[in-house]
Amino acid sequence: MGKKKEDDPPAGAPAWMATFSDLMNLLLCFFVLLFSMSTIDEAKLNELIASMNSSFSIFSAGATSIGEGILISNGVSQLNDLAEYINSMGAAEDSETESDNINEYAAQDQVLDQDKENTESYEETKESISDKMEEMNLQENEQLAEMISEAVADSNMSDQIDVSFTSQYVLLTMKGALLFDSGSDALKKESMGVLDKVAVILEKYAEGEIEINGHTDNVPIKSARFADNEELSSARALSVFYYLVNNSTLDATKIKHAGMGERVPIADNSTEEGRAKNRRVEIRIYNASK
Repeated sequence: MGKKKEDDPPAGAPAWMATFSDLMNLLLCFFVLLFSMSTIDEAKLNELIASMNSSFSIFSAGATSIGEGILISNGVSQLNDLAEYINSMGAAEDSETESDNINEYAAQDQVLDQDKENTESYEETKESISDKMEEMNLQENEQLAEMISEAVADSNMSDQIDVSFTSQYVLLTMKGALLFDSGSDALKKESMGVLDKVAVILEKYAEGEIEINGHTDNVPIKSARFADNEELSSARALSVFYYLVNNSTLDATKIKHAGMGERVPIADNSTEEGRAKNRRVEIRIYNASK
């Protein structure tokens, strides 16, 4: 038999390992004994299971499901419902914010409705004021037209000058044949007396702007002086303007003149009588409040 060497390790497991194993066995037995002696509150356990099941759909086998569908533990993906699931988890937290937003929107709607009512009320008031002002101007111009008509009658010009009115102005209409020869813008000598009387009436009654408009019929004209009716009507209005300014105290800055050509007929141009009415000079006396 060989001699045992002194450096060889002892046979079997170390002594400390056996002691440690005995300790672990004792601890395991101790906890098993404690567990076997403990009791489980079934009511609390059921409440816990119900709470977890409402949030995470916990089933008895321990599997989970997102919404209604096959269990994830079965290996089937439900990623299509994942976004909805995640959003639903924060629904309770966002409910208060959403309610506040709804209240804010409702308040804004009330403000907008109030603004709309105020705007409608303003428009109605504005329209009412405008109607009243137009009615007042109409009454004033009616009175002015009556006074001018009396002055025209006193001057024996009722058959030469027509007087009418609107809410904006009083209108004096003179026949073109009274003032001009056909195709001419030169005033007739016999018309100057009429214009002198008209100037007196304007000096007395015209407080606002005065507008002189020349009109023609639709018969084309082309001469060495005028290319068309537009030029002729403008020249006739200008002739009346010059005469009134040069032979009265009227303020030239308050008098306008324009040629309307054949664009504003007052009668049928298909008849000689109608064309005679369309050849005219109009003097508008605007209301001073215009």
